[in-house]
Amino acid sequence: MRVLMTGWFSFLNGEATAGDVLALAAVRDRLDADGVACDTAWSPVFRPGALTLDDADPGDYTHVVFACGPLHGPDIAALHERFAHCRRIAVGVSVLDPDDPAAAGFHTILARDGLDGVRPDLATVPPIASVPVVGVVLSLGQGEYGARRRHEDVADRITGWLAEIDCARLPLDTRLDSADWRLPATAGQLVAALARLDVVVTTRLHGLVLGLRAGTPVLAVDPVADGGKVSAQATALGWPAVLSAADVLAPGGADRLADLWAWCLSGRGQTAAQTFAPEPNPLLPALDDALRSQS
Repeated sequence: MRVLMTGWFSFLNGEATAGDVLALAAVRDRLDADGVACDTAWSPVFRPGALTLDDADPGDYTHVVFACGPLHGPDIAALHERFAHCRRIAVGVSVLDPDDPAAAGFHTILARDGLDGVRPDLATVPPIASVPVVGVVLSLGQGEYGARRRHEDVADRITGWLAEIDCARLPLDTRLDSADWRLPATAGQLVAALARLDVVVTTRLHGLVLGLRAGTPVLAVDPVADGGKVSAQATALGWPAVLSAADVLAPGGADRLADLWAWCLSGRGQTAAQTFAPEPNPLLPALDDALRSQS
């Protein structure tokens, strides 16, 4: 017996959702526990270099298992034709129309809904490893810095580096907008979100300030050549996890980011953020003096 695992994640024009991939993991874990040989066919768009449906030789398999998602459409119907000699099983799927060729082509359907009652989705089965949650607060504006701007290059380096890390990435913005549900309407809403993160990665001054105010470690990068307000604020606050644009864009920049990332997630970094208490701000007393000055 040899099984080819398939799903919507297998089709060139399909998609890989978190639920589909977790359902796949649940089935693969069960097959592995039973000692059943198993391969997975992936879309070349989602996982370049992995086994694809086109590469999979139908003669190598006795069974095809389709995991998760709705049973409909020409892609699934074509699967039946290509693997006609295999026993074909659908598991954890939704059946919209049992007579649809995509559904009718299976020898066995173990549905989550649409046939004989409802069952829990397979994504509830496998345990999921915990990963850090990072808020990413980037600036692509600040034209006032003119030729010293390195914002786009720095953002590209940061996002490219983050894409290689196993973490949950949440893009955030310090801009408030009461008419756009995707943005915070109040500063308190943003700080509440920042407080629930494991780390903030930012090129914005207020990404640094508000992350620390929320008690979350901040990896700050100053996107201005020779230093701008991010570096100045890190100095004023005494926060050590800050890099210059030159640090990040130079060879080895990813290593520098990784070092500070590790520190932010370490016990030392977490404690430094949670106990962060800047010196009393001298600007407000100075404002009082300025208001009372007669000169």
